[in-house]
Amino acid sequence: MSLEIKVPTVGESITEVTLSQWLKQDGDYVEMDENIAELESDKATFELPAEKAGILRIIAQEGDTLEIGAVVCTIEEGGAPAGDAKPAAVASEEKTAAPAANSAADENPDSYAAGTASPAAAKILREKGIDPTSIKGTGKEGRITKEDAEKAQVVAKVAAPVKEAPKAEAPVAVAGARNERREKMTSLRKTIAKRLVAVKNETAMLTTFNEVNMQPIMDLRAKYKDSFKEKHGVGLGFMSFFTKAVTTALKEWPAVNARIEENELVYSDFADISIAVSAPKGLVVPVLRNAESMSLHEIEKGIGALAVKARDNKLTIDEMTGGTFTITNGGVFGSMMSTPIINAPQSAILGMHNIIQRPIAENGQVVIRPMMYIALSYDHRIIDGRESVSFLVRVKQLLEDPARLLLEV
Repeated sequence: MSLEIKVPTVGESITEVTLSQWLKQDGDYVEMDENIAELESDKATFELPAEKAGILRIIAQEGDTLEIGAVVCTIEEGGAPAGDAKPAAVASEEKTAAPAANSAADENPDSYAAGTASPAAAKILREKGIDPTSIKGTGKEGRITKEDAEKAQVVAKVAAPVKEAPKAEAPVAVAGARNERREKMTSLRKTIAKRLVAVKNETAMLTTFNEVNMQPIMDLRAKYKDSFKEKHGVGLGFMSFFTKAVTTALKEWPAVNARIEENELVYSDFADISIAVSAPKGLVVPVLRNAESMSLHEIEKGIGALAVKARDNKLTIDEMTGGTFTITNGGVFGSMMSTPIINAPQSAILGMHNIIQRPIAENGQVVIRPMMYIALSYDHRIIDGRESVSFLVRVKQLLEDPARLLLEV
């Protein structure tokens, strides 16, 4: 009797997923709860576990778009391959055999157990493609133990001839070539496209700009970065200062932290900051919860952990939903100025840009300072011009005088 494995419900708003990768092959024996495939939704990538042990029969193929509840594969009744488990009759004989018989087996190297791999050893040999008959077992009655398999693995690795990679022929450039290629859009990319178009069409989006003298923060980082890292185990970056400045300004201008739900304005007295991160499969915005109550080192650790999970495609749906305000840093890619698009249903997003040495007037003198343009895109249906400009000016003040962040003045 076979069991159908279906696409599970992964979120209220998610109606379909893409089968991005099979972790097992058709016909493989799988254990219960062993991950067999990776599914990609419009928000995150998650793994599909086997609901019983047995033989995997693949139905859906990599790249297929599947609705929630669609059958991905089936698992048929079946035991592990030879070497992974003992036949019931053999196990029974071992339990009921007389001591004299056991003694005879110990003396006889040609016992039925000789050359039989334990489950752990069989797994290692199967994964490395090593023939069990080429190994002399050191276990009871000549059984191949896990240690035997590991030693054989090392020997096989050392003895394997080094294969030289075939030299790729350099492609011959053809003058005037007009080649094209097509790739299917991933679920994440399709969702990003839909959401960005919807924001442009459904919000009254405007952008206001300002510039920040980054010298005070750079001086502070240079002075304390070593002791900060030694004490907290994390580097002191710019993002923690910006996050702290934003959460402080949001308390003073709560409309920037609000959103529209039907005919109501929803104001949040907390700041869940979405941090835009470039992941292998596209832009994602994991959320730093209650950032308003975090210290600089807590913010740095939180952002670092989310960034690692984003790069490894390990973010959960909960970690990517529910933010109240977004910060995006195009400066890491060299952007000098841009107008970031609001991350709906939020009402505003702050864009950071690259730091450039520019001449500015300071106390009647022309001096060179590391300057950064910052941009606030906002929904004019919620936020008025006075609020948006005042919010950005407040962020600028806090960044140019970092002591304000600590003294909250």
